[in-house]
Amino acid sequence: MRDSFYYLRCKVSGYKNHQTNATMPANTIVRGSVMWNLWHGCHKLSPGCKYCYVYRGDAKRDVDSSVVTQTKNFDLPIRKKRNGEYKIPSGTLVYTCFTSDFFVEDADEWRAEAWSMIKQRSDLNFILITKRIDRFAQCLPEDWGDGYNNMTICCTVENQACADYRLPIYKAVPIKHKIIICEPLLEKVDLRPFDIGTWIEQVVAGGESGNEARVCHFDWVMDLRNICVEEDVAFWFKQTGAKFVKEGKLYLIKRQLQHAQARKAEINFK
Repeated sequence: MRDSFYYLRCKVSGYKNHQTNATMPANTIVRGSVMWNLWHGCHKLSPGCKYCYVYRGDAKRDVDSSVVTQTKNFDLPIRKKRNGEYKIPSGTLVYTCFTSDFFVEDADEWRAEAWSMIKQRSDLNFILITKRIDRFAQCLPEDWGDGYNNMTICCTVENQACADYRLPIYKAVPIKHKIIICEPLLEKVDLRPFDIGTWIEQVVAGGESGNEARVCHFDWVMDLRNICVEEDVAFWFKQTGAKFVKEGKLYLIKRQLQHAQARKAEINFK
Protein backbone atom coordinates (compact mmCIF):
# COMPACT_ATOMS: atom_id res chain seq x y z
CA MET A 1 0.00 0.00 0.00
CA ARG A 2 1.04 3.54 -0.58
CA ASP A 3 0.87 7.10 0.65
CA SER A 4 0.13 8.47 -2.80
CA PHE A 5 -2.18 10.58 -4.94
CA TYR A 6 -4.52 11.78 -2.17
CA TYR A 7 -6.05 15.17 -1.40
CA LEU A 8 -5.02 17.27 -4.40
CA ARG A 9 -7.39 19.24 -6.58
CA CYS A 10 -7.43 19.21 -10.35
CA LYS A 11 -5.09 20.57 -12.96
CA VAL A 12 -6.03 18.58 -16.04
CA SER A 13 -2.91 17.89 -18.03
CA GLY A 14 -0.79 14.96 -19.10
CA TYR A 15 -1.01 12.31 -21.79
CA LYS A 16 -4.00 11.05 -23.72
CA ASN A 17 -5.34 7.53 -23.31
CA HIS A 18 -5.01 5.85 -26.70
CA GLN A 19 -8.46 4.27 -26.67
CA THR A 20 -10.73 6.79 -24.93
CA ASN A 21 -8.70 9.93 -25.77
CA ALA A 22 -9.22 10.89 -22.13
CA THR A 23 -6.64 12.99 -20.32
CA MET A 24 -4.57 11.07 -17.79
CA PRO A 25 -3.13 12.74 -14.68
CA ALA A 26 0.08 14.72 -14.72
CA ASN A 27 0.66 16.77 -11.59
CA THR A 28 -2.49 16.35 -9.53
CA ILE A 29 -5.64 14.37 -8.82
CA VAL A 30 -8.21 14.76 -11.59
CA ARG A 31 -11.49 16.41 -10.63
CA GLY A 32 -14.44 14.07 -11.05
CA SER A 33 -12.30 10.97 -10.57
CA VAL A 34 -13.56 7.95 -8.62
CA MET A 35 -11.90 5.80 -5.95
CA TRP A 36 -12.45 2.06 -6.42
CA ASN A 37 -11.16 0.07 -3.44
CA LEU A 38 -12.30 -3.39 -4.46
CA TRP A 39 -10.45 -5.15 -1.65
CA HIS A 40 -8.95 -3.83 1.58
CA GLY A 41 -5.91 -4.88 3.59
CA CYS A 42 -2.37 -5.88 2.73
CA HIS A 43 0.90 -7.26 4.10
CA LYS A 44 3.88 -5.01 4.70
CA LEU A 45 6.47 -5.86 2.08
CA SER A 46 9.34 -3.35 2.00
CA PRO A 47 10.68 -0.31 3.91
CA GLY A 48 8.08 2.06 2.47
CA CYS A 49 5.34 0.02 4.16
CA LYS A 50 6.66 0.52 7.70
CA TYR A 51 4.31 3.38 8.64
CA CYS A 52 1.58 2.64 6.09
CA TYR A 53 -1.27 5.18 6.17
CA VAL A 54 -3.89 2.42 5.81
CA TYR A 55 -2.52 0.58 8.84
CA ARG A 56 -2.57 3.87 10.77
CA GLY A 57 -6.17 4.54 9.86
CA ASP A 58 -7.33 0.98 10.51
CA ALA A 59 -5.66 0.94 13.92
CA LYS A 60 -7.91 3.81 15.00
CA ARG A 61 -10.94 1.66 14.13
CA ASP A 62 -9.51 -1.55 15.63
CA VAL A 63 -9.31 -3.13 12.16
CA ASP A 64 -6.61 -5.68 11.29
CA SER A 65 -5.03 -4.35 8.09
CA SER A 66 -3.25 -7.64 7.44
CA VAL A 67 -6.57 -9.35 6.72
CA VAL A 68 -7.46 -8.85 3.06
CA THR A 69 -11.19 -8.69 2.43
CA GLN A 70 -13.34 -7.98 -0.59
CA THR A 71 -15.25 -4.72 -0.15
CA LYS A 72 -18.87 -3.81 -0.78
CA ASN A 73 -17.70 -1.69 -3.72
CA PHE A 74 -16.13 -4.62 -5.56
CA ASP A 75 -18.44 -4.25 -8.57
CA LEU A 76 -18.51 -0.43 -8.56
CA PRO A 77 -17.41 0.13 -12.20
CA ILE A 78 -20.27 -1.94 -13.65
CA ARG A 79 -23.10 -0.72 -11.42
CA LYS A 80 -25.96 0.85 -13.36
CA LYS A 81 -28.71 3.38 -12.81
CA ARG A 82 -32.38 2.52 -13.19
CA ASN A 83 -32.26 3.74 -16.78
CA GLY A 84 -29.52 1.24 -17.60
CA GLU A 85 -26.68 3.72 -17.81
CA TYR A 86 -23.50 3.11 -15.85
CA LYS A 87 -23.24 5.07 -12.60
CA ILE A 88 -19.64 5.98 -13.41
CA PRO A 89 -19.73 8.04 -16.62
CA SER A 90 -17.54 7.36 -19.63
CA GLY A 91 -14.10 8.99 -19.51
CA THR A 92 -13.81 8.96 -15.71
CA LEU A 93 -10.43 8.30 -14.13
CA VAL A 94 -10.68 5.46 -11.58
CA TYR A 95 -8.08 5.25 -8.78
CA THR A 96 -7.94 1.51 -8.20
CA CYS A 97 -7.11 -0.51 -5.07
CA PHE A 98 -5.61 2.29 -2.96
CA THR A 99 -6.20 0.55 0.39
CA SER A 100 -4.44 -2.63 -0.70
CA ASP A 101 -2.18 -3.85 -3.47
CA PHE A 102 -3.89 -5.10 -6.63
CA PHE A 103 -1.37 -7.95 -6.87
CA VAL A 104 -1.44 -9.08 -3.24
CA GLU A 105 -1.59 -12.88 -3.03
CA ASP A 106 -4.72 -12.92 -0.88
CA ALA A 107 -6.76 -11.42 -3.74
CA ASP A 108 -5.81 -14.00 -6.37
CA GLU A 109 -9.30 -15.53 -6.33
CA TRP A 110 -10.97 -12.17 -7.09
CA ARG A 111 -8.56 -10.69 -9.61
CA ALA A 112 -9.92 -12.40 -12.74
CA GLU A 113 -13.31 -10.80 -12.13
CA ALA A 114 -11.63 -7.46 -11.51
CA TRP A 115 -9.79 -7.68 -14.84
CA SER A 116 -13.09 -8.55 -16.52
CA MET A 117 -14.73 -5.39 -15.15
CA ILE A 118 -11.76 -3.27 -16.23
CA LYS A 119 -12.03 -4.66 -19.75
CA GLN A 120 -15.82 -4.28 -19.80
CA ARG A 121 -15.44 -0.60 -18.90
CA SER A 122 -12.91 0.17 -21.61
CA ASP A 123 -14.41 3.67 -21.66
CA LEU A 124 -12.91 4.37 -18.21
CA ASN A 125 -9.26 4.98 -17.32
CA PHE A 126 -7.96 2.88 -14.41
CA ILE A 127 -4.78 3.63 -12.47
CA LEU A 128 -3.20 1.55 -9.71
CA ILE A 129 0.04 1.52 -7.73
CA THR A 130 1.91 -1.63 -6.77
CA LYS A 131 4.98 -2.75 -4.85
CA ARG A 132 4.43 -6.27 -6.20
CA ILE A 133 5.42 -5.80 -9.83
CA ASP A 134 7.26 -9.13 -9.54
CA ARG A 135 3.83 -10.84 -9.35
CA PHE A 136 2.50 -9.04 -12.42
CA ALA A 137 3.26 -11.74 -15.00
CA GLN A 138 1.47 -14.46 -13.03
CA CYS A 139 -1.61 -12.31 -12.41
CA LEU A 140 -2.53 -11.31 -15.96
CA PRO A 141 -5.76 -12.08 -17.81
CA GLU A 142 -5.42 -14.29 -20.87
CA ASP A 143 -6.27 -11.46 -23.27
CA TRP A 144 -3.81 -8.92 -21.84
CA GLY A 145 -1.48 -8.98 -24.85
CA ASP A 146 0.72 -5.88 -24.66
CA GLY A 147 -1.63 -4.24 -22.16
CA TYR A 148 -5.07 -2.69 -21.89
CA ASN A 149 -5.22 0.84 -23.32
CA ASN A 150 -7.29 2.04 -20.35
CA MET A 151 -4.90 0.79 -17.65
CA THR A 152 -2.02 2.66 -16.00
CA ILE A 153 0.06 0.55 -13.62
CA CYS A 154 2.48 2.47 -11.39
CA CYS A 155 5.45 0.92 -9.58
CA THR A 156 6.67 2.18 -6.20
CA VAL A 157 10.42 2.49 -5.56
CA GLU A 158 11.00 4.10 -2.17
CA ASN A 159 14.75 3.47 -2.02
CA GLN A 160 17.61 2.39 -4.27
CA ALA A 161 17.33 -1.30 -3.41
CA CYS A 162 13.67 -1.33 -4.47
CA ALA A 163 14.53 0.56 -7.66
CA ASP A 164 17.31 -1.85 -8.54
CA TYR A 165 15.03 -4.87 -7.99
CA ARG A 166 11.69 -3.64 -9.30
CA LEU A 167 12.49 -1.37 -12.21
CA PRO A 168 14.15 -3.97 -14.49
CA ILE A 169 11.04 -6.13 -14.00
CA TYR A 170 8.75 -3.15 -14.55
CA LYS A 171 10.55 -2.13 -17.73
CA ALA A 172 10.26 -5.61 -19.20
CA VAL A 173 6.57 -6.27 -18.59
CA PRO A 174 3.90 -5.29 -21.14
CA ILE A 175 2.04 -2.25 -19.76
CA LYS A 176 0.79 0.58 -21.97
CA HIS A 177 1.16 3.35 -19.37
CA LYS A 178 3.90 3.35 -16.71
CA ILE A 179 4.59 5.76 -13.83
CA ILE A 180 7.32 5.46 -11.19
CA ILE A 181 6.24 6.38 -7.65
CA CYS A 182 9.09 7.47 -5.34
CA GLU A 183 6.93 7.84 -2.25
CA PRO A 184 7.61 7.70 0.58
CA LEU A 185 11.04 8.79 -0.64
CA LEU A 186 13.41 7.37 1.98
CA GLU A 187 16.78 8.10 0.41
CA LYS A 188 18.39 9.35 -2.75
CA VAL A 189 17.24 7.18 -5.65
CA ASP A 190 19.27 7.19 -8.87
CA LEU A 191 17.04 6.49 -11.87
CA ARG A 192 19.74 7.18 -14.47
CA PRO A 193 20.67 3.50 -15.02
CA PHE A 194 17.13 2.69 -16.11
CA ASP A 195 16.82 4.80 -19.29
CA ILE A 196 13.43 6.09 -18.13
CA GLY A 197 12.99 8.42 -21.09
CA THR A 198 12.22 5.46 -23.36
CA TRP A 199 9.41 3.87 -21.35
CA ILE A 200 8.19 5.99 -18.41
CA GLU A 201 5.50 8.68 -18.69
CA GLN A 202 5.92 10.27 -15.25
CA VAL A 203 7.86 10.15 -11.98
CA VAL A 204 6.07 11.10 -8.75
CA ALA A 205 8.06 12.02 -5.62
CA GLY A 206 6.93 12.71 -2.08
CA GLY A 207 7.88 12.49 1.55
CA GLU A 208 6.22 10.39 4.24
CA SER A 209 3.26 11.58 6.29
CA GLY A 210 2.33 10.64 9.85
CA ASN A 211 3.77 11.19 13.33
CA GLU A 212 6.48 8.58 12.80
CA ALA A 213 7.44 9.77 9.32
CA ARG A 214 11.02 9.45 8.19
CA VAL A 215 12.90 12.46 6.84
CA CYS A 216 12.76 13.42 3.17
CA HIS A 217 15.48 15.66 1.70
CA PHE A 218 14.82 18.29 -0.93
CA ASP A 219 18.10 17.32 -2.62
CA TRP A 220 16.70 13.82 -3.24
CA VAL A 221 13.59 15.29 -4.82
CA MET A 222 15.61 17.61 -7.03
CA ASP A 223 17.82 14.78 -8.21
CA LEU A 224 14.73 12.94 -9.43
CA ARG A 225 13.47 16.08 -11.10
CA ASN A 226 16.80 16.64 -12.82
CA ILE A 227 16.83 13.19 -14.39
CA CYS A 228 13.22 13.70 -15.53
CA VAL A 229 14.17 16.97 -17.22
CA GLU A 230 17.18 15.31 -18.84
CA GLU A 231 15.02 12.45 -20.11
CA ASP A 232 11.96 14.62 -20.94
CA VAL A 233 9.74 12.70 -18.51
CA ALA A 234 6.95 14.40 -16.56
CA PHE A 235 7.74 15.01 -12.88
CA TRP A 236 5.35 15.66 -9.99
CA PHE A 237 6.56 16.67 -6.53
CA LYS A 238 3.40 15.63 -4.70
CA GLN A 239 4.10 16.32 -1.04
CA THR A 240 6.91 17.26 1.30
CA GLY A 241 6.06 14.75 3.99
CA ALA A 242 5.99 15.53 7.70
CA LYS A 243 9.76 15.93 8.11
CA PHE A 244 11.46 17.77 5.29
CA VAL A 245 15.08 18.89 5.04
CA LYS A 246 16.06 21.75 2.77
CA GLU A 247 19.46 23.47 2.79
CA GLY A 248 20.38 21.63 5.98
CA LYS A 249 17.32 22.77 7.94
CA LEU A 250 14.63 20.36 9.19
CA TYR A 251 11.04 21.52 8.71
CA LEU A 252 8.16 19.86 10.56
CA ILE A 253 5.18 20.28 8.26
CA LYS A 254 1.55 19.72 9.25
CA ARG A 255 -0.38 17.17 7.22
CA GLN A 256 -2.74 19.72 5.69
CA LEU A 257 0.19 21.79 4.39
CA GLN A 258 2.39 19.09 2.88
CA HIS A 259 0.86 19.23 -0.60
CA ALA A 260 0.70 23.03 -0.65
CA GLN A 261 4.34 23.35 0.35
CA ALA A 262 5.32 20.97 -2.43
CA ARG A 263 3.39 23.05 -4.96
CA LYS A 264 5.10 26.22 -3.72
CA ALA A 265 8.46 24.72 -4.71
CA GLU A 266 7.29 25.09 -8.33
CA ILE A 267 9.45 22.23 -9.57
CA ASN A 268 6.84 20.13 -11.38
CA PHE A 269 7.85 19.41 -14.95
CA LYS A 270 5.56 19.03 -17.97
